Formats: sequence, structure tokens, C-alpha cells
Amino acid sequence: MTLGIGKSIIREQVMPTVTKADALSRKLYAGLTHELEAYHGPSFELRLWDDTGANYGAGNPRFTITVKSLDVLKSLLWDPNEISLGDAFVKGDLEVEGDIFAMFEFADFVFSRAHGVESPSYARRLVLSAGRAYHHLEYAVGDLFTHSLRRDREAISFHYDKPPEFFAPWLGPTMVYSCAYFCRNSETLEDAQRNKLDLICKKLRLRAGDRMLDIGCGWGSLILHAVKHYGVHATGITLSEQQFAFAQRRIAQEGLAADCEVRLCDYRQMDSAAPSFDKISSVGMFEHVGWQNLGTYFNTVKKLLRPGGTFLNHGIVSSLDEYKKHGPSFIRKYVFPDTALATLPIVTTQAEHAGFELRDVECLREHYERTLHGWVDRLERCKRELLNYVDPETYRIWRLYMAGSAEAFRKAKISVYQILLASPGNDDHLQPTTRADWLLQSTGGQLADAN
Repeated sequence: MTLGIGKSIIREQVMPTVTKADALSRKLYAGLTHELEAYHGPSFELRLWDDTGANYGAGNPRFTITVKSLDVLKSLLWDPNEISLGDAFVKGDLEVEGDIFAMFEFADFVFSRAHGVESPSYARRLVLSAGRAYHHLEYAVGDLFTHSLRRDREAISFHYDKPPEFFAPWLGPTMVYSCAYFCRNSETLEDAQRNKLDLICKKLRLRAGDRMLDIGCGWGSLILHAVKHYGVHATGITLSEQQFAFAQRRIAQEGLAADCEVRLCDYRQMDSAAPSFDKISSVGMFEHVGWQNLGTYFNTVKKLLRPGGTFLNHGIVSSLDEYKKHGPSFIRKYVFPDTALATLPIVTTQAEHAGFELRDVECLREHYERTLHGWVDRLERCKRELLNYVDPETYRIWRLYMAGSAEAFRKAKISVYQILLASPGNDDHLQPTTRADWLLQSTGGQLADAN
């Protein structure tokens, strides 16, 4: 039987008997279809577990959302939030096929509206309120114990200690898990990642013989690049055992052990009794530090850096509006435990309090959105291969987290900045005084080839 509702077509199965749950699901679904008559985002199809379905928006659906249980339908109507719907997605009770990026317009619509043709009972409202209170209490209590050496090691391991074979198909041969830098629209993700590595080296003004430290070195890509192309002596540190072992193998395979090493340690465990590095980088790491500990972070880096040295910090920050929303989130629960993004002014203020001079700030927000689109596309295309190394829940977490992050960058809820800092000393860091040497080759205007 088909019923017309606005521009939607609903396919209903004839049920021999109507249970209380069936009646409730129909009421909830009717309420949701009524709400969605006001939806004007990308076209999509909504399906329920009993094959009831409807199309919304003009044209062919760009994605399909499948609701597989009454509990998920209740969440959509009564308590739509990152945790409730994120939990359902991870468990497979809420599926998204097709263009997952377009799906976030639907999510924003659901989050922004008050639903409830069939209002929850008083007891149900108490359960929902208790659940929200529990998540906020869990968040607040967790913050009291974050960022000890042990806890940080556990948090890093939670995210990064997966087989390199899981990351390689979508990161590509560069094995760089941070924002790429696109100089031209025609560039591949690999081109853009090499651009980024070279841009960091140029901003640091690396010279042969420099001693360089990379905090949070990942799989070793930046230190290997700096040694091969700039002649430095490079040390990388990481808390991930998988990254540590992989980087060690790369260094050995390329015969660079004399000038390149990786250590399994926390930045706070580095010997700062005497400054020992000319240049320091940190790429995609300080998001794990926590805004409460930025003072410790910058003071520690300052002690490791020789006078006149430079420090490049590449990391994600929050918009002011998002910063004010501290609380439970899908990212903290499933992706980056204990993460807490600061705003750009907080970051630069803490750096200056540590004694650094702020030399340059560059926003790469659009570059990270494009990077994440590339990663998600590869992740989806390699799904079958990736499921040999992680379970389906992990795959779904990474798909949703990276697509959601791309959307957050697109809407400027978060951004990413390269911040160049100098430690007062001699004047070496002041020469030359323009950006031209970072961005241009002497022969005419493109970022230096990193190959």
C-alpha cells in the first residue's frame, strides 16, 4: 500500500497483527515524516527495519539512512544527539549508504528541531535526563584524571595502535596522518602530503647539520623527509608502539640510522637539562595535550630548544562557539579519549607566556577538509581489505569520525593552523624576512618538489 505525504512515497507492509511496539513505531515514523516535510537539504531515502521507506528532497537520493530498531527511531524523535545516534551508527543499528558527507545536513536538521508526535512517558523522560546527566558527569570526572603519563599513553594507544596495514590503503605511501597542503587542484593526496612535509621544513629553515626533534612523529615520514632532503640529524618521539616499530623499520630500510632515530617516549620525558635541538616540529599532536596543559607543553618545548631556534606547531583548534560547548561527544567517546581543543588565541597566548616569539600563523582549514574527503573516499573503496585488520565497529567509527571532521572544517567549527614560533637568541631566525623562501623555488613559483 502506498500513501502520499508531500513529495514522499511511503511503502508500508501489511501487518497481520499490530502490536503495541508496531503502533508506537508507526506514530513515531509519522511524526518524523511530518517533521521532514520542512527539510530542504540533499535528497535522501529513509528506510525502517520493516522496509517502510520514503524519499525526501528533489532528485535521486544521494544517500540512504536505514533505521534498524525502534530504539533508534525513538532516539531520532526524542533524544537526537552525537552520543545516541553515534552509538547506533557504531553498532550498525543506524546505517548510511552513499554520500556520507551529505548526510550531515540531515543530522543538523534532526538536532535542531523538537520532535515528538508521540511524546515520551514521564518515566522515559527521566531515563533520558539521567542518561544525559551521566554522560556529562562521566566527562567531568574523566577530566580530573586526564593527561598523566600513563593516561596519555593509553589514549594514544587507543587511537593509533592498530596494524599499519589498516592505515596504509587510505593514507597512501607517504603514511602521513595529518592535513595535506594542496598547491594546485590537480595534485594527488600524495603530492599534497609531500608539499606539507616540505613546507614545514622550509618554515623551520632547516639546514644541514641541524638537530631536529619531531614530537608525535607518527610513522616517521617527516623525520625521514628532513634527513633525506635537508641533511639534518632528526629524532622523532611517539607514544604509539605500532608507530614506533613501523618508523624504526623505515629508518633501517632506507639506511638512515646514523642520522635518524625514533624513541618511544612522552615529550615530558625528554631530557631538558640542556637545550639540545635547533629546530622542533609537532604535527597533529598537541590536540592530545589538552587545553589545560598547554602551558606545560610550550614550556617543555622551550626548554628543549636552543636559543635562536624555531618551533613549528601544526594542529587543530576550536572555534569560540564550539569551545564553549565542552561536554560529551562522539569524538571523545570513540576516537580521541581526553581530547579537548583550545581556541587559537588560547594557544598563542600560552606560547608567548612560555617565552616564544610568534613569527607566523597560517590557516589550512580548507586543505584539511579536502584531505579528509580523500581519506574517506579511499576508506570506503578499501572497506573489504580493511576489515581484514579491524572489526566492523572500528571501520564505522573511522568512517563517521573522518566524514564528520570534514564537515566541521567546512563549517569552520574547527580549523587547523601552522604556528611558527622562535626562541629568542641570535638573529638567525629573522633571515630572510619574507615568506618567499618558504613558498617559491628560485626558478619560478611552485613549492619545492619533495621527491
